Amino acid sequence: MMEQTNHSTDTLLASFQAGNMAAFSQLYNLHINVLFNYGLKLTIDKELLKDCIHDIFVKLYTKKDELGTIDNLRSYLFISLKNKLCDELRRRMYMTDTAVEEVSISTPTDVEDDYMEEEQRKNEFSLVRRLLDQLSPRQREALTLYYIEEKKYEDICEIMNMNYQSVRNLMHRGLTKLRSLAS
Repeated sequence: MMEQTNHSTDTLLASFQAGNMAAFSQLYNLHINVLFNYGLKLTIDKELLKDCIHDIFVKLYTKKDELGTIDNLRSYLFISLKNKLCDELRRRMYMTDTAVEEVSISTPTDVEDDYMEEEQRKNEFSLVRRLLDQLSPRQREALTLYYIEEKKYEDICEIMNMNYQSVRNLMHRGLTKLRSLAS
């Protein structure tokens, strides 16, 4: 997935540098959300963040001929955003007594790791949903109530109108089937 995005980004960047303005728009749309999420780790000032991201893309647009070869546009954008935010924060801190060293900055790797973890969680959740769909409706309901909605057995008994042992048996059979489907 990441390799495909990098390839797509490289192609769009080359197209933009060759004069294709639609490619610039696509680059913007491809990176705006991840840059905004990264920026939120650096500052809580959303307006400042939006301005800095805007400034980065304006600079990218106006200096496209001077950019030369960018090996990794995503890293370039992360670093540019971090530097722009640091410059703005320094400027603001210069007007106050806060030291620049007191501002903590996370790295693009942190954001990429967070993104990858989120993607993995989504994939795992999707897999669990597909496996649950292969269970009987009652097994699926019992397991969903217990593991996803975090209900207690007593609550599940009441919701499903079953006695305690029947719910335990139903869940055991459902888990056994899930294990066999997953392997």
